[in-house]
Amino acid sequence: MVDNNKSIKDTYMSRETIDNINNQVQMKEVLFDKTPGRYALKSIMSGFLLAIVTVFMLAIKTQFAGANEGLINLMGAISFSLALVLIVLSHSELLTSNFMFLTVGWYYKVIGMNKALGIMMVCFLFNIIGGFFLFALMKFTPIMTSDMVASLTKLVNGKTVDATWYGILGKAIFCNFFINIGIYLSIQFKDGLTKAFFIASGVIVFVFMGYEHVVFNAGLYAGMVFYDFDGIARLHVLKNIVFAFIGNYIGGGIFVGLVYAYLNGKRNSLHN
Repeated sequence: MVDNNKSIKDTYMSRETIDNINNQVQMKEVLFDKTPGRYALKSIMSGFLLAIVTVFMLAIKTQFAGANEGLINLMGAISFSLALVLIVLSHSELLTSNFMFLTVGWYYKVIGMNKALGIMMVCFLFNIIGGFFLFALMKFTPIMTSDMVASLTKLVNGKTVDATWYGILGKAIFCNFFINIGIYLSIQFKDGLTKAFFIASGVIVFVFMGYEHVVFNAGLYAGMVFYDFDGIARLHVLKNIVFAFIGNYIGGGIFVGLVYAYLNGKRNSLHN
């Protein structure tokens, strides 16, 4: 028999990725503490990008109406994946990816729980503002056609009035699991195209399957404010936001962030 000289440290297969995440968490904290306006602007940019690509997805779905429904959904999912690629590669701040990053940082004591929660909530607020800003600008253009508004309303009703809280919760878990697995894998590569491929992969799955992404959903509701305000079922919207938020945290923060933090080291020290 060959002697097994491996140690526990040798089983930390993606430790470099965890170290990269912890470095980014420290930079997020510095940005948040020292220049909060810049942090807010980066968060606004994420909401803006999500919303503008949402409009692109709605345009594709309506202009290809009449084609095979599955093909249309796949095209919409592929088109929407562009949003997260742009957000991650431009280093903008998105709540759902921060769920993973900040949980890893908390596990390794890089950041405190209160500070992590504060960053999450501020990020979410300005993600929403980014969506409102996009649709406020869009309102003065003819870009959103009547068919696109009808598609938006149908999509929102499916996520609110027609959805149960446990359905939203489950689909939100799946959504952010796929998104953050894609981001986690992308961090292991330096090539931009490879990064984009893994980032896009998780998004394509979540959009095609109709899973729940709390920031994407908030952007849809921002669109409804400007295009179909009377069609908003407020309590159902609140139901969706609350359970999508919780589910996204479980899927990205616990099922990806906490799991891979645990698999790649002890909590006591970054060097254990």
